[in-house]
Amino acid sequence: MEKKNILKGVLFVGIGASIYGMLATFVKLAYQEGYTTSEVTTSQFILGLVGLLILNLIQTITSKKILPSPTSKEIRNLMIAGTSLGCTSLFYYISVQYINVSIAIVLLMQSVWFSVVVESFLTKKLPNARKIISVIIVLIGTILATNLINTEIELDFKGIFWGLLAAASYTLTMFTSNTLATHLPVFRKSIFMLCGGAIVIFVFLFFAQIGPLHFDGLKSFYLNFTDNTEHIHSFQYSILWKYGFILALFGTIIPPILFNIGFPNAGLGLGSIVSSLELPVSVTMAFVLLGEKVIAIQWLGIVLILFAIVLMNLPSRKENKIPELS
Repeated sequence: MEKKNILKGVLFVGIGASIYGMLATFVKLAYQEGYTTSEVTTSQFILGLVGLLILNLIQTITSKKILPSPTSKEIRNLMIAGTSLGCTSLFYYISVQYINVSIAIVLLMQSVWFSVVVESFLTKKLPNARKIISVIIVLIGTILATNLINTEIELDFKGIFWGLLAAASYTLTMFTSNTLATHLPVFRKSIFMLCGGAIVIFVFLFFAQIGPLHFDGLKSFYLNFTDNTEHIHSFQYSILWKYGFILALFGTIIPPILFNIGFPNAGLGLGSIVSSLELPVSVTMAFVLLGEKVIAIQWLGIVLILFAIVLMNLPSRKENKIPELS
């Protein structure tokens, strides 16, 4: 029975990671049709919220027991934590405007070693040798995966900047998701986090697209950051049914559900290893659907990053001995 549960957990985490890995490719396709970052993120969060509200209602009606409700303090904390969720999507999608999806996902995976740094800071303990080695391997893999050693390649540093910001925000999201209101049902918890993220998205929509269209003062403020005025136009509602539904399903509904089912069965260590499938799936999707060129040295870098994730999450000898002693 235990082996079946582990297999079930691995399967759910693997499917969730694979689905999430497809997300950036659909974002890139939306960009090719003229949709803006504001429209992409807004449609994802609006439809994501609607979907989660429906699922929460179904769960509440069909549940045989009374589900716990959050306190006002927990709601506030979850919404604050959810702002990092909104920032992750926003920064990641902005980076995809400037660089290939295959490189953007590699930058997002820098959250692997960002989390080691944050954990070390919070616990006030230096990471062990294996984690340090894993971080070094990740950094070497990143250099290869982004093809930085090729002097002919042209990387837009705006894309790198936003990609690293997305990784930092993603790291914060992971830490807050695993520590805040863990007793709540996943749908209720996700709704409040998504509400916090939606605030960030709506603010960006106003200042980057809708506001400058109607207010000259905001347009002057906008032009201090960029000369590109192509994004200043009325909201294109067609994004909702063209890409919004897919982005909401693949980004804010299905993966969190599968992760919350899978991680308890697979365990955090094994689950983290399996969730790294997001990286090769994202690169493969970009290669197949977008025609992005991915050369052998980049695949080598991706393999190194995956190896580092496995190495970082393997149980130590002490952890292996605990079951034997008991």
